[in-house]
Amino acid sequence: MTPTLDDRITGSLIGAAVGDALGGPVEGYTPAQILERHGGRVTGIVGPWNGEDWRTARPLAPYHKGDGHVTDDTLMTHALIRVYERVRDHLDAYAVAEHLVPELMGRPVWIPELEAEALPLKRVFLAEKWIVTRLHYAHADPREAGTGNIVNCGAAMYMAPVGLVNAANPAGAYAEALDLAGAHQSSYGREAAGVLAAAVAAACVPGATPRSVVDATLALAKDGTRAAIQAVTEVAEEHRDFESALDPLRRAVAPYDSVGPDYRAPSLDARRPSRVHAIEELPVALGMLLVGAGDYRRTVLGAVNYGRDCDSIATMAGAISGALGGESVIPAEWAKRVAEASRLDLHAPATALAAVSREIHGRDTARRRAHESAYAALTGRAR
Repeated sequence: MTPTLDDRITGSLIGAAVGDALGGPVEGYTPAQILERHGGRVTGIVGPWNGEDWRTARPLAPYHKGDGHVTDDTLMTHALIRVYERVRDHLDAYAVAEHLVPELMGRPVWIPELEAEALPLKRVFLAEKWIVTRLHYAHADPREAGTGNIVNCGAAMYMAPVGLVNAANPAGAYAEALDLAGAHQSSYGREAAGVLAAAVAAACVPGATPRSVVDATLALAKDGTRAAIQAVTEVAEEHRDFESALDPLRRAVAPYDSVGPDYRAPSLDARRPSRVHAIEELPVALGMLLVGAGDYRRTVLGAVNYGRDCDSIATMAGAISGALGGESVIPAEWAKRVAEASRLDLHAPATALAAVSREIHGRDTARRRAHESAYAALTGRAR
Protein backbone atom coordinates (compact mmCIF):
# COMPACT_ATOMS: atom_id res chain seq x y z
CA MET A 1 0.00 0.00 0.00
CA THR A 2 1.28 3.48 -0.89
CA PRO A 3 2.34 5.35 2.26
CA THR A 4 0.31 8.44 3.13
CA LEU A 5 1.85 11.86 3.70
CA ASP A 6 1.70 11.43 7.48
CA ASP A 7 3.30 8.00 7.22
CA ARG A 8 6.11 9.31 5.03
CA ILE A 9 6.78 12.21 7.41
CA THR A 10 6.90 9.80 10.34
CA GLY A 11 9.09 7.35 8.44
CA SER A 12 11.50 10.06 7.37
CA LEU A 13 11.94 11.69 10.77
CA ILE A 14 12.15 8.47 12.77
CA GLY A 15 14.33 6.97 10.04
CA ALA A 16 16.71 9.90 10.31
CA ALA A 17 16.90 9.70 14.13
CA VAL A 18 17.52 5.96 14.12
CA GLY A 19 20.21 6.31 11.45
CA ASP A 20 21.84 9.03 13.51
CA ALA A 21 21.88 6.84 16.63
CA LEU A 22 23.29 3.84 14.76
CA GLY A 23 26.07 5.87 13.18
CA GLY A 24 27.10 7.88 16.23
CA PRO A 25 29.32 5.31 17.98
CA VAL A 26 31.39 4.54 14.86
CA GLU A 27 31.66 8.11 13.55
CA GLY A 28 35.17 9.10 12.50
CA TYR A 29 36.51 5.59 11.92
CA THR A 30 37.25 3.65 8.76
CA PRO A 31 35.39 0.54 7.58
CA ALA A 32 38.46 -1.51 8.51
CA GLN A 33 38.58 -0.09 12.02
CA ILE A 34 34.85 -0.70 12.47
CA LEU A 35 35.28 -4.30 11.31
CA GLU A 36 38.13 -4.90 13.77
CA ARG A 37 36.46 -3.15 16.72
CA HIS A 38 33.15 -5.01 16.38
CA GLY A 39 34.40 -8.32 15.06
CA GLY A 40 32.30 -7.80 11.95
CA ARG A 41 30.02 -5.18 10.50
CA VAL A 42 27.62 -3.16 12.64
CA THR A 43 24.18 -4.70 12.26
CA GLY A 44 22.25 -2.74 14.87
CA ILE A 45 22.65 -0.48 17.88
CA VAL A 46 26.06 -0.78 19.52
CA GLY A 47 27.74 0.68 22.58
CA PRO A 48 30.42 3.37 22.80
CA TRP A 49 33.63 2.76 20.87
CA ASN A 50 35.67 2.90 24.07
CA GLY A 51 33.23 0.96 26.23
CA GLU A 52 32.96 2.14 29.82
CA ASP A 53 35.87 4.55 29.27
CA TRP A 54 33.73 6.83 27.07
CA ARG A 55 33.70 9.55 29.75
CA THR A 56 37.42 10.20 29.44
CA ALA A 57 38.53 8.65 26.15
CA ARG A 58 39.67 11.14 23.52
CA PRO A 59 38.71 12.52 21.09
CA LEU A 60 35.07 11.77 21.94
CA ALA A 61 34.81 12.64 25.66
CA PRO A 62 32.55 13.80 27.23
CA TYR A 63 29.95 12.51 24.76
CA HIS A 64 28.17 9.19 25.32
CA LYS A 65 27.95 8.09 21.70
CA GLY A 66 26.23 4.77 21.31
CA ASP A 67 23.63 2.71 23.14
CA GLY A 68 20.89 4.30 21.03
CA HIS A 69 21.74 7.94 21.72
CA VAL A 70 20.99 10.44 18.97
CA THR A 71 23.49 13.21 18.19
CA ASP A 72 23.35 16.86 17.18
CA ASP A 73 21.85 15.88 13.79
CA THR A 74 18.58 14.94 15.48
CA LEU A 75 18.72 17.78 18.00
CA MET A 76 18.96 20.28 15.14
CA THR A 77 16.22 18.52 13.14
CA HIS A 78 13.80 18.68 16.05
CA ALA A 79 14.71 22.32 16.74
CA LEU A 80 13.88 23.18 13.12
CA ILE A 81 10.51 21.43 13.45
CA ARG A 82 9.74 23.60 16.47
CA VAL A 83 10.48 26.64 14.30
CA TYR A 84 7.99 25.35 11.72
CA GLU A 85 5.46 24.88 14.51
CA ARG A 86 5.88 28.51 15.51
CA VAL A 87 5.93 30.10 12.04
CA ARG A 88 3.44 27.69 10.40
CA ASP A 89 4.59 28.68 6.92
CA HIS A 90 7.65 28.38 4.70
CA LEU A 91 10.92 29.41 6.34
CA ASP A 92 13.74 31.65 5.24
CA ALA A 93 17.04 32.89 6.64
CA TYR A 94 15.23 35.39 8.86
CA ALA A 95 13.39 32.52 10.55
CA VAL A 96 16.78 31.20 11.63
CA ALA A 97 17.64 34.51 13.26
CA GLU A 98 14.23 35.08 14.83
CA HIS A 99 13.36 31.54 15.90
CA LEU A 100 16.14 28.96 15.55
CA VAL A 101 18.72 31.01 17.43
CA PRO A 102 16.44 31.33 20.48
CA GLU A 103 15.86 27.55 20.29
CA LEU A 104 19.60 26.92 20.46
CA MET A 105 20.47 29.37 23.20
CA GLY A 106 17.32 29.70 25.28
CA ARG A 107 15.41 26.40 25.40
CA PRO A 108 16.98 23.55 27.42
CA VAL A 109 16.33 20.03 26.11
CA TRP A 110 17.51 16.57 27.08
CA ILE A 111 20.92 15.94 25.46
CA PRO A 112 21.36 12.14 25.26
CA GLU A 113 25.11 12.27 24.68
CA LEU A 114 25.57 14.46 27.77
CA GLU A 115 22.99 12.55 29.79
CA ALA A 116 21.69 15.87 31.04
CA GLU A 117 19.25 18.64 30.26
CA ALA A 118 21.10 21.53 28.67
CA LEU A 119 20.88 24.15 25.98
CA PRO A 120 21.38 22.69 22.48
CA LEU A 121 24.15 25.25 22.07
CA LYS A 122 26.17 23.23 24.60
CA ARG A 123 26.18 20.21 22.29
CA VAL A 124 26.19 21.44 18.72
CA PHE A 125 29.41 21.63 16.72
CA LEU A 126 31.29 24.86 16.00
CA ALA A 127 29.65 25.12 12.59
CA GLU A 128 26.26 25.35 14.33
CA LYS A 129 27.50 27.67 17.07
CA TRP A 130 28.39 29.96 14.18
CA ILE A 131 24.66 30.63 13.73
CA VAL A 132 24.40 32.10 17.22
CA THR A 133 27.67 34.00 16.91
CA ARG A 134 26.77 35.61 13.60
CA LEU A 135 23.08 36.27 14.14
CA HIS A 136 22.80 37.00 17.86
CA TYR A 137 26.13 38.63 18.65
CA ALA A 138 27.36 39.99 15.30
CA HIS A 139 23.91 41.01 13.99
CA ALA A 140 24.76 39.81 10.50
CA ASP A 141 22.29 39.95 7.64
CA PRO A 142 20.61 36.54 7.99
CA ARG A 143 20.80 35.92 4.25
CA GLU A 144 24.58 36.32 4.33
CA ALA A 145 25.41 35.00 7.78
CA GLY A 146 26.63 31.65 6.50
CA THR A 147 29.50 33.23 4.60
CA GLY A 148 32.75 32.60 6.43
CA ASN A 149 31.61 29.47 8.24
CA ILE A 150 33.42 26.22 7.59
CA VAL A 151 31.79 24.40 4.69
CA ASN A 152 30.53 21.04 5.90
CA CYS A 153 27.30 19.04 6.22
CA GLY A 154 26.09 21.10 9.20
CA ALA A 155 23.12 22.57 7.34
CA ALA A 156 22.30 19.53 5.22
CA MET A 157 22.08 17.19 8.18
CA TYR A 158 18.87 18.78 9.52
CA MET A 159 17.08 19.78 6.29
CA ALA A 160 14.73 16.78 6.04
CA PRO A 161 11.80 18.79 7.51
CA VAL A 162 12.08 21.23 4.58
CA GLY A 163 11.70 18.34 2.16
CA LEU A 164 8.69 17.05 4.05
CA VAL A 165 6.93 20.42 4.16
CA ASN A 166 7.48 20.51 0.39
CA ALA A 167 6.57 16.83 -0.09
CA ALA A 168 6.50 15.80 -3.77
CA ASN A 169 7.89 19.21 -4.79
CA PRO A 170 11.69 18.82 -5.03
CA ALA A 171 12.24 22.20 -6.68
CA GLY A 172 10.28 23.96 -3.94
CA ALA A 173 12.19 22.11 -1.24
CA TYR A 174 15.51 22.97 -2.88
CA ALA A 175 14.68 26.68 -3.09
CA GLU A 176 13.40 26.90 0.49
CA ALA A 177 16.38 25.04 1.93
CA LEU A 178 18.84 27.24 0.03
CA ASP A 179 17.18 30.36 1.43
CA LEU A 180 17.00 28.96 4.95
CA ALA A 181 20.55 27.60 4.93
CA GLY A 182 22.01 30.94 3.85
CA ALA A 183 22.02 31.85 7.53
CA HIS A 184 24.23 28.86 8.33
CA GLN A 185 26.37 27.81 5.38
CA SER A 186 27.82 28.96 2.08
CA SER A 187 29.17 27.27 -1.03
CA TYR A 188 28.72 23.50 -1.35
CA GLY A 189 27.51 23.18 2.25
CA ARG A 190 24.53 25.35 1.44
CA GLU A 191 24.05 23.55 -1.88
CA ALA A 192 23.95 20.19 -0.10
CA ALA A 193 21.23 21.49 2.21
CA GLY A 194 19.09 22.31 -0.81
CA VAL A 195 19.74 18.99 -2.51
CA LEU A 196 19.05 16.91 0.62
CA ALA A 197 15.71 18.66 1.06
CA ALA A 198 14.96 18.00 -2.61
CA ALA A 199 15.82 14.31 -2.18
CA VAL A 200 13.40 13.93 0.72
CA ALA A 201 10.66 15.76 -1.19
CA ALA A 202 11.29 13.52 -4.22
CA ALA A 203 11.04 10.42 -2.02
CA CYS A 204 7.49 11.50 -1.12
CA VAL A 205 6.27 11.39 -4.73
CA PRO A 206 3.85 8.45 -5.06
CA GLY A 207 5.65 5.67 -6.88
CA ALA A 208 9.08 7.15 -6.19
CA THR A 209 12.11 4.86 -6.42
CA PRO A 210 15.74 5.28 -5.38
CA ARG A 211 16.56 6.03 -9.01
CA SER A 212 13.86 8.70 -9.33
CA VAL A 213 15.13 10.34 -6.14
CA VAL A 214 18.68 10.45 -7.47
CA ASP A 215 17.48 11.79 -10.82
CA ALA A 216 15.58 14.56 -9.02
CA THR A 217 18.75 15.61 -7.21
CA LEU A 218 20.78 15.59 -10.41
CA ALA A 219 18.20 17.83 -12.07
CA LEU A 220 18.70 20.46 -9.36
CA ALA A 221 22.24 20.13 -7.99
CA LYS A 222 24.99 22.47 -9.16
CA ASP A 223 28.76 22.41 -9.58
CA GLY A 224 30.80 19.94 -7.51
CA THR A 225 27.75 18.67 -5.68
CA ARG A 226 26.16 17.50 -8.90
CA ALA A 227 29.42 16.01 -10.16
CA ALA A 228 29.95 14.12 -6.90
CA ILE A 229 26.41 12.71 -6.89
CA GLN A 230 26.81 11.65 -10.52
CA ALA A 231 30.14 9.93 -9.87
CA VAL A 232 29.06 8.14 -6.69
CA THR A 233 25.68 6.98 -7.94
CA GLU A 234 27.15 5.63 -11.19
CA VAL A 235 29.45 3.44 -9.11
CA ALA A 236 26.63 2.52 -6.72
CA GLU A 237 24.59 1.10 -9.60
CA GLU A 238 27.21 -1.65 -9.92
CA HIS A 239 26.70 -2.98 -6.38
CA ARG A 240 23.90 -4.69 -4.52
CA ASP A 241 25.48 -5.14 -1.10
CA PHE A 242 27.21 -2.46 0.92
CA GLU A 243 30.25 -4.57 1.75
CA SER A 244 31.46 -4.56 -1.85
CA ALA A 245 30.47 -0.90 -2.26
CA LEU A 246 32.36 0.61 0.71
CA ASP A 247 35.72 1.18 -0.97
CA PRO A 248 34.37 1.98 -4.47
CA LEU A 249 32.03 4.67 -3.12
CA ARG A 250 34.87 6.24 -1.14
CA ARG A 251 37.09 6.28 -4.23
CA ALA A 252 34.30 7.84 -6.28
CA VAL A 253 33.68 10.70 -3.85
CA ALA A 254 37.32 11.31 -2.92
CA PRO A 255 38.08 13.78 -5.77
CA TYR A 256 35.25 16.03 -4.56
CA ASP A 257 35.69 15.65 -0.79
CA SER A 258 37.96 18.37 0.60
CA VAL A 259 38.59 16.65 3.95
CA GLY A 260 41.04 14.07 2.58
CA PRO A 261 41.83 10.44 3.38
CA ASP A 262 42.26 10.90 7.16
CA TYR A 263 38.94 12.10 8.53
CA ARG A 264 40.44 13.17 11.86
CA ALA A 265 43.33 15.07 10.22
CA PRO A 266 41.70 17.21 7.49
CA SER A 267 43.73 18.57 4.60
CA LEU A 268 44.74 22.22 4.37
CA ASP A 269 42.01 22.70 1.78
CA ALA A 270 39.33 21.14 3.97
CA ARG A 271 35.92 22.74 4.31
CA ARG A 272 36.73 25.88 2.34
CA PRO A 273 34.35 27.40 -0.21
CA SER A 274 34.71 25.92 -3.68
CA ARG A 275 32.71 25.34 -6.84
CA VAL A 276 34.35 22.00 -7.54
CA HIS A 277 34.10 20.33 -4.14
CA ALA A 278 31.16 18.66 -2.39
CA ILE A 279 30.46 17.41 1.10
CA GLU A 280 31.04 13.66 1.29
CA GLU A 281 27.92 12.76 3.24
CA LEU A 282 25.13 13.47 0.75
CA PRO A 283 26.55 11.69 -2.33
CA VAL A 284 27.40 8.64 -0.22
CA ALA A 285 23.91 8.59 1.35
CA LEU A 286 22.40 8.61 -2.15
CA GLY A 287 24.86 5.95 -3.25
CA MET A 288 23.86 3.70 -0.37
CA LEU A 289 20.20 4.31 -1.23
CA LEU A 290 20.86 2.76 -4.63
CA VAL A 291 23.02 -0.04 -3.24
CA GLY A 292 20.30 -0.92 -0.75
CA ALA A 293 17.57 -0.57 -3.41
CA GLY A 294 15.79 1.80 -1.03
CA ASP A 295 15.44 -0.84 1.70
CA TYR A 296 15.77 1.03 4.99
CA ARG A 297 17.87 -1.53 6.86
CA ARG A 298 20.33 -2.15 4.02
CA THR A 299 20.62 1.53 3.13
CA VAL A 300 21.26 2.74 6.67
CA LEU A 301 23.62 -0.07 7.64
CA GLY A 302 25.64 0.67 4.51
CA ALA A 303 25.87 4.29 5.60
CA VAL A 304 26.85 3.32 9.16
CA ASN A 305 29.59 0.90 8.12
CA TYR A 306 31.06 3.41 5.67
CA GLY A 307 32.52 5.18 8.71
CA ARG A 308 33.92 8.71 8.58
CA ASP A 309 30.98 11.10 9.20
CA CYS A 310 28.61 8.15 9.22
CA ASP A 311 26.09 9.49 11.73
CA SER A 312 25.24 12.27 9.28
CA ILE A 313 25.41 9.92 6.28
CA ALA A 314 23.00 7.56 8.03
CA THR A 315 20.77 10.46 9.11
CA MET A 316 20.40 11.53 5.48
CA ALA A 317 20.04 7.98 4.17
CA GLY A 318 17.46 7.23 6.87
CA ALA A 319 15.46 10.36 6.10
CA ILE A 320 15.25 9.53 2.40
CA SER A 321 14.58 5.79 2.69
CA GLY A 322 12.11 6.42 5.53
CA ALA A 323 10.20 8.86 3.33
CA LEU A 324 10.13 6.31 0.51
CA GLY A 325 8.65 3.51 2.60
CA GLY A 326 6.98 5.06 5.62
CA GLU A 327 7.31 4.08 9.26
CA SER A 328 6.78 0.35 8.72
CA VAL A 329 10.16 -0.04 6.96
CA ILE A 330 12.08 0.97 10.09
CA PRO A 331 12.89 -1.94 12.42
CA ALA A 332 10.58 -1.41 15.38
CA GLU A 333 13.16 -2.66 17.86
CA TRP A 334 15.63 -0.01 16.71
CA ALA A 335 13.11 2.81 16.93
CA LYS A 336 11.94 1.69 20.38
CA ARG A 337 15.45 1.45 21.77
CA VAL A 338 16.50 4.84 20.35
CA ALA A 339 13.40 6.53 21.77
CA GLU A 340 13.96 5.00 25.20
CA ALA A 341 17.72 5.54 25.33
CA SER A 342 17.50 9.12 24.05
CA ARG A 343 14.40 9.91 26.16
CA LEU A 344 12.64 11.19 23.05
CA ASP A 345 9.11 10.86 21.76
CA LEU A 346 10.04 10.21 18.15
CA HIS A 347 6.43 10.41 16.98
CA ALA A 348 5.62 13.85 18.43
CA PRO A 349 7.81 15.88 16.04
CA ALA A 350 6.37 13.95 13.08
CA THR A 351 2.79 14.57 14.19
CA ALA A 352 3.53 18.27 14.64
CA LEU A 353 5.23 18.63 11.26
CA ALA A 354 2.45 16.77 9.46
CA ALA A 355 -0.11 19.25 10.82
CA VAL A 356 2.05 22.21 9.87
CA SER A 357 2.68 20.83 6.39
CA ARG A 358 -1.06 20.68 5.71
CA GLU A 359 -1.50 24.27 6.81
CA ILE A 360 1.35 25.38 4.57
CA HIS A 361 -0.09 23.48 1.62
CA GLY A 362 -3.41 25.24 2.19
CA ARG A 363 -1.68 28.61 2.17
CA ASP A 364 0.26 27.65 -0.96
CA THR A 365 -2.98 26.69 -2.70
CA ALA A 366 -4.62 30.01 -1.80
CA ARG A 367 -1.56 31.95 -2.94
CA ARG A 368 -1.43 30.04 -6.21
CA ARG A 369 -5.10 30.66 -6.91
CA ALA A 370 -4.71 34.36 -6.16
CA HIS A 371 -1.80 34.49 -8.60
CA GLU A 372 -3.79 32.62 -11.26
CA SER A 373 -6.66 35.05 -10.85
CA ALA A 374 -4.38 38.09 -11.09
CA TYR A 375 -2.58 36.66 -14.12
CA ALA A 376 -5.90 35.94 -15.82
CA ALA A 377 -6.95 39.54 -15.27
CA LEU A 378 -3.63 40.81 -16.65
CA THR A 379 -3.96 38.72 -19.79
CA GLY A 380 -7.61 39.47 -20.36
CA ARG A 381 -8.72 35.94 -19.55
CA ALA A 382 -10.61 36.75 -16.39
CA ARG A 383 -14.20 35.57 -16.33
